[in-house]
Amino acid sequence: MTMPKFDAEALYTMLAHKLKIGLAQESKLAIVGIHSGGAWLAERLAKELQLTDRLGFVDVSFYRDDYAKKGLHADVKSTHIPFEVDGATILLVDDVLYTGRTTRAAINELFDYGRPARIILAALADRGGRELPIAADFVATTVVLDVDQALVLQRDQDGQFLLTTVSTE
Repeated sequence: MTMPKFDAEALYTMLAHKLKIGLAQESKLAIVGIHSGGAWLAERLAKELQLTDRLGFVDVSFYRDDYAKKGLHADVKSTHIPFEVDGATILLVDDVLYTGRTTRAAINELFDYGRPARIILAALADRGGRELPIAADFVATTVVLDVDQALVLQRDQDGQFLLTTVSTE
């Protein structure tokens, strides 16, 4: 089976452009990336949107409702939110939106830090297959994959993004 190929840098550019236009009027904007792919995207977006002082990261490992089933992955990162969450507009960034469980876990974790005025979700790719009623406000592409496929965002040593489809079987 041929796996679709994606130009991850072009998708990133498209997402960044949509965000610059769509968030131009937002006040108290902060960016939170979900480890790991969403964190990589958030780092670059924070530079482009000039919000490096309002950049945070979450690792939702312990907040997932399927934690017992999935177990703990080897590269758990620490959550770091160095700004006041109360009243902030949070741009929550993930690489791939799928079931909605990661997003739900990230939102739960954010509320442990305060009550944001608004949470806006951005994803590089939406692959459908939602199990929860969650939708991205900003997305670069929508793809349809078989259940035995996954989208994986990688970052090379120069910081360039690569988005590939892999078989999960």
